[in-house]
Amino acid sequence: MPDSSGPHSSTPAQPASAAKKPLTVLIGADTFAPDVNGAARFAERLAAGLVARGHDVHIMAPAASSKHGTWVEEHEGQQMTAHRLYSWRWYPHDWLRFAIPWRIKQNSARVIDEVRPDVVHFQSHIVVGRGLSIEAQKRGIRIIGTNHFMPENMLEFTMIPKGIQEWAIGLAWKAAKRTFGRAEAVTTPTQKAAQFLEKFTGLRGVHAISCGIDASNYTPDFSARTENRILFVGRVTGEKQIDVLLNAVKKLPAALDAKLEIVGGGDQLKNLQHLSESLGISDRVTFTGYVTDEELRQAYTRASVFAMPSIAELQSIATMEAMASALPVVAADAMALPHLVHDGENGYLFTPGDADDLAERLEHVLTLPKDQLDTLKNASLRIVAAHDIQRTISTFESLYRGEPVADPVTDAANPVASSE
Repeated sequence: MPDSSGPHSSTPAQPASAAKKPLTVLIGADTFAPDVNGAARFAERLAAGLVARGHDVHIMAPAASSKHGTWVEEHEGQQMTAHRLYSWRWYPHDWLRFAIPWRIKQNSARVIDEVRPDVVHFQSHIVVGRGLSIEAQKRGIRIIGTNHFMPENMLEFTMIPKGIQEWAIGLAWKAAKRTFGRAEAVTTPTQKAAQFLEKFTGLRGVHAISCGIDASNYTPDFSARTENRILFVGRVTGEKQIDVLLNAVKKLPAALDAKLEIVGGGDQLKNLQHLSESLGISDRVTFTGYVTDEELRQAYTRASVFAMPSIAELQSIATMEAMASALPVVAADAMALPHLVHDGENGYLFTPGDADDLAERLEHVLTLPKDQLDTLKNASLRIVAAHDIQRTISTFESLYRGEPVADPVTDAANPVASSE
């Protein structure tokens, strides 16, 4: 339980006879497809996985355009009902739209009363989660909350002066405590993220449940590469520290002829393109912008190594996708990335923000003999196997039904890891 004083802490589990009946699940999200980010991807994949298991899934999220209302949408090959709320575009951000805060309780009450869900699962506390948790609590509906959010990441788009950002961060965490405090169970993708959430909100008993991926969607390739290709996938924003990666590529020996592919879009795209030009490496850097799922899988398959310089990952679905593609990973030793990248086992960790250290690690991977490189690649496949999305969906089904769960162990080093 997140907090022993929570209003629903004594809610009984459903009887065993009801355990196998399909559930009506209302998933609330401040960001959902077609948005491209980890939280949106997780909510989409969870919803589709639940539908595939026979559950009636409804999504409540901001409209992706001026068109709003209720209709059926298809995601990951599955159909579900979407309740798209009237939204405003937040122009300091490159795509963000948000539901109107002062209408959220009214909209939440309307959708809940239409859907009559067995459980409400909100994906952040900011707007939609706040409204749904308040109205679900009034009706005695079971509430599950998942956190993918760090207030520090959002502040760069708010135009709040630097001098009062610390105060604003404090307010954001207090708001998170209020909303997540209404939930019977609170989850976040990793143990590190759970500890982080507990530290800043005072909640207790936060579950660490991986976002999960379907590894079968990705194609491991152990054939020798014809070029040294470094890949980054993610939002092109400040906290990802892609500038550190560009500076590291500049420092690599010319003999490696290393290429860098940056997949994703964001507010820093033009700035980083200019940086690559000023560093004299623009001929070796490709900014692809947003790509299709098939193009993304191809990018993983053709890469030599995956680089994740971000300092603000609560898990990193992109890193898991790279691992499912049998890529060695070089990642910042920050937040939850060490849960995925076991130094010397499936890749290497570098000091956050240190381009020299990152360059050294990348050069090491790119010059490994094939047998040692294959050891790293096999380790990536082995470690990511613990993050199977079907396991994640099963765990959430149990939480929805009020059944006790044991957090899946997804970050322990494999005791039989091969030595180099």
